[in-house]
Amino acid sequence: MTAVPASPDDTNLRPTDTDTSTDTDTDTDADTSTDTDTDADADADTSTDTGTSTDTGAGTPETPHGAALLWRRELNHYPVTSRRMAYLAIVVLTTVVLYYALYVQYAVATSIITHFHMTYSYFVWVSVIGNAVGAFASLVAGLADRWGRANMVVYGLLIAALLSLVGLPNAPDKATYLALFACLSFIEGIVLVATPALIRDFSPQLGRATAMGYWTMGPVIGSLVVTVVTSSTLSFAGWQDELRYSGWAGLAVFVLALLGLRELSPRLRDQIMVSLRDRALVEARAKGTRATTAATGHWRQMLRLDVVGSATAVSLFLLLYFGAVGNFVVYFAATFGYSEQRTNGLANWYWAANALALVAAGLLSDRLKVRKPFMLLGAIGSIAVTALFALHATEPRTGYYTFAALFVAIGVLTGVTYAPWMASFTETVEKHNPAATATGLAVWGWIIRAVVAISTAFVPVVVTSATPLVEHGAQVKAASVQAAPALAIIDAHPRLFAELKAYPPNAVPPALAAQAAHEVGAAGLATVHKAQPQLAVLQRYGSQVQSASAQGPGQWRTWWLICVAGQVLFLPFIFVMAGRWSPRRAREEAAEHQRAVDRELAALAEEGD
Repeated sequence: MTAVPASPDDTNLRPTDTDTSTDTDTDTDADTSTDTDTDADADADTSTDTGTSTDTGAGTPETPHGAALLWRRELNHYPVTSRRMAYLAIVVLTTVVLYYALYVQYAVATSIITHFHMTYSYFVWVSVIGNAVGAFASLVAGLADRWGRANMVVYGLLIAALLSLVGLPNAPDKATYLALFACLSFIEGIVLVATPALIRDFSPQLGRATAMGYWTMGPVIGSLVVTVVTSSTLSFAGWQDELRYSGWAGLAVFVLALLGLRELSPRLRDQIMVSLRDRALVEARAKGTRATTAATGHWRQMLRLDVVGSATAVSLFLLLYFGAVGNFVVYFAATFGYSEQRTNGLANWYWAANALALVAAGLLSDRLKVRKPFMLLGAIGSIAVTALFALHATEPRTGYYTFAALFVAIGVLTGVTYAPWMASFTETVEKHNPAATATGLAVWGWIIRAVVAISTAFVPVVVTSATPLVEHGAQVKAASVQAAPALAIIDAHPRLFAELKAYPPNAVPPALAAQAAHEVGAAGLATVHKAQPQLAVLQRYGSQVQSASAQGPGQWRTWWLICVAGQVLFLPFIFVMAGRWSPRRAREEAAEHQRAVDRELAALAEEGD
């Protein structure tokens, strides 16, 4: 078959109808047809296993050797299923360990605050600045459409691993810690864009929700790894050890990605691929076309309501998720007295349920070939359960397993919403320009990091009780225990000690001193004198902590209800995204698309003859 150049209006493969996102099917179905590909396809794939240079459209692509293998990663043929799955697995593993490294600091937040003598506000601004840096890094990652994705991921992971293994655990002061965490967040912002772009490249629209479900498991499994490891090791490990564990994990996956990760050449990835059955046509167009879709105007094409609006909406929908990552340890410690280890154990229920739901929802979405019904039903259910969780925020008698049940429900419903949303979003971007996939994801990455930064900054504004409880709660609690005998004596003689308090210890009038010795006794006065440091703590911070303890549950309820409002705002933007509501209509469009592909392949074959 001789490939012919595509016409200007037909540079990219599109379904017959303009709504590309509806043509979805399970990857399993698609694989059934591709596993029986011709020997020519298999031979073509063999040449890509070590990576090749960009296809020039003529001749045999040059195969890199030696050190070039560590940089030149482009594939000039679409890989067969086994290799495609291997690439997807590496991307998902990379995402898991990166978010493990990013999120572990929140699981040991109170220990880091204590070690560096941070105020709670300072720790919050560590997160705010980190997310702001990550937001702008996401914009930089939009260049992945021109520079490629794989090297950004591979070498970004190496830097992140070294920061977690060597940099952050050995930070000499809180300013250095902030700077190093900002560097880690910069890497996260880049990988946040590059990894889903790779997932999109290696997953046709038939099976996209499943693939995105696995990718979305990256942050979720990363969070689960954090809580599982910390809840199992904090009894004998310090916060520095927890960060180093994530660094070692990052180095291990870096080696795997360095040797195994590849990416499609621009000629292949800049086309819409609805089904793996489109492989022959996509490759024919890639060989016959000397230029891909226009490389200019990507940002302008992405600044549209369905892209920017839906990215903003899903960022608001995930406010509770961000709260779970950044504030659950603080919330449960301040409101229910949970330790870091107990809170991380509780969070395991949320992350495990969310991870399973992401994959299950992706599979079912691909099977039914629709996204929007899943987004709508998941969001409505999440709103209801999150509101129920917010109401329990003021109930100190709420049990551990009640929270666990609520977290399971929220995790499942969030997964039902988010995996189909990720698939629909990439399909929405493709509808405007498949060559601008990374640019569209950069817009999403910038918005989601900006929302995280802004929402994190507003938590102490809404939950004012968090600052005194985090900064002085443990100190006041310890002082109360140590000074308990002295407080009992003072409470038994309130008038006497009120008079003694009016004088410095060395200036008490003799008559008052004699009265105190008579009423309290030398041993009692010695007990009170010994507890003076603890009594000073209670005098300075006791009332603040007591007031914050009373106000805290209500303030946290307000924040959780703000998260509910964010989920409500998500609902109308479902309707502007690409995709069908009806599975029947989606199946009809998929069948018509396949007929169009068959006709074009037949035409190419005739011209080749």
